[in-house]
Amino acid sequence: MALVGLPFVAAQTAQQPAAPEQPIPFSHRQHAGTLQLKCATCHKNPDPGERMGLATAAMCMQCHSDVKTDSPAIQKLASFANEKREIKWARVYEIPSFVMFSHRSHLATGSACADCHGQVKERERLHREGDISMKGCVNCHQAKGASVDCTYCHDKMN
Repeated sequence: MALVGLPFVAAQTAQQPAAPEQPIPFSHRQHAGTLQLKCATCHKNPDPGERMGLATAAMCMQCHSDVKTDSPAIQKLASFANEKREIKWARVYEIPSFVMFSHRSHLATGSACADCHGQVKERERLHREGDISMKGCVNCHQAKGASVDCTYCHDKMN
């Protein structure tokens, strides 16, 4: 399959961007690593299943109403929850609008979050480390025997 002439997302493995500053500090190492929380505990997958949600203040407060309540970060989190304010998390990954992608279908076929997002449970602060470029996706599809037909992930090009 020739990939020449198609729009590409620049490969994200050449130079890793720094971890973005988040409005509330969050340690994936602590939550997903030490405490062994599953990704889906904080990242819900509402219908139709394309996107994974980001944690809400109310979600965090299910545990933090009793845990680390003296922490300024948790007090800030509690304020967000009490005021029903959205936490404006800085996105680490963004799938281009011209790509049809479903987290749900990838999870249903046995893919793991770490396949694209890296070893999140080992990270204090997340940065983009998984290769979600077209080349990275095609390589994964080939390795797993999934379709690499253009229209599998893209609308028909005119």
